[in-house]
Amino acid sequence: MNEPSFHSRFADTIHEFIEQKHSIGYPYRQSSLILARFDDMAAREFPDEDTVTKAMCDAWIGNHASLHQNTLTRDVTPVRQLAKYMNGIGKTAYVIPSYVGRKQLKYPAHIYTAQEKLAFFQSADRCRPAVKNSPTKHYVVPVIFRLMYCCGLRESEALNLSVSDVDLADGRITVRESKGWKARNIFMSEEMLGQCVQYDSAISRKLPGRSAFFPNKYGNALSYRTLNKWFHEIWDALPESKDENAKNACLHSFRHTFAVDRLNAWVREGKDINAMYVYLSEYMGHMNYRATDYYLRLVSEFYPDMENMLSSMNRDILPEVCHEEE
Repeated sequence: MNEPSFHSRFADTIHEFIEQKHSIGYPYRQSSLILARFDDMAAREFPDEDTVTKAMCDAWIGNHASLHQNTLTRDVTPVRQLAKYMNGIGKTAYVIPSYVGRKQLKYPAHIYTAQEKLAFFQSADRCRPAVKNSPTKHYVVPVIFRLMYCCGLRESEALNLSVSDVDLADGRITVRESKGWKARNIFMSEEMLGQCVQYDSAISRKLPGRSAFFPNKYGNALSYRTLNKWFHEIWDALPESKDENAKNACLHSFRHTFAVDRLNAWVREGKDINAMYVYLSEYMGHMNYRATDYYLRLVSEFYPDMENMLSSMNRDILPEVCHEEE
């Protein structure tokens, strides 16, 4: 995938910083895009500065005044890392204090109901071409959201899939840019694989040389902002989105719903959750079992009739989880 371009007076240093990240195994794609926006602001508003300054950082933070706290957290982290790198190689740079953007806000997880999923995916299937700005939209939308739900993918994992990461011969997906940089292989269901095969055939005719499995009009990976915009265009127009219980629905809810639905199905099928628990943790790319246990709690919350069954499983599992590190 093409790397973003940089134009400020410290553009070369940004390139070197990103290359260092790549050299130690970090894909660093989303952070590179954030740095490209920071670099663009620096080139426009601070054209004479050859390093990261306090005024520059204040302007960057100020641009986020009306945005969500979690957006600020995501956008200041790469800038802070860049400044630390610059100081480390002998270039004086201002480091954004650690308390800025430290606290991410967490919300109760939304688990999509069967009706909400049906309404959303039916609407996604009716997506119309946006020829000028997003000529790939009507190809991507019906597939990417289904893949996120059916495979429990994080948003960044779906967005950063390259064509070579998706093996349409055997339905295997190689997830490379994952949380904690932990690569893993997952397999699609036959139905999901069939949809991906049809999608790939159609979009390959539109963009035969694309690098991203889910591309923008240039063949490169879509941005999170674009995907989030497309999600809200669909979700916010549905009557189901107006329900008080649906106010926390978001892109990540597809992953939450995948986990809860999978656990719920296993319990109803009489599967040994203690045995299946490990597979779910690996499939979802969790760094430790504490993250997976979160979904055990959600299952008992959304399916109260299973609470007694799951509580005994929690007692068996939790003591083995505490020693794991994030």
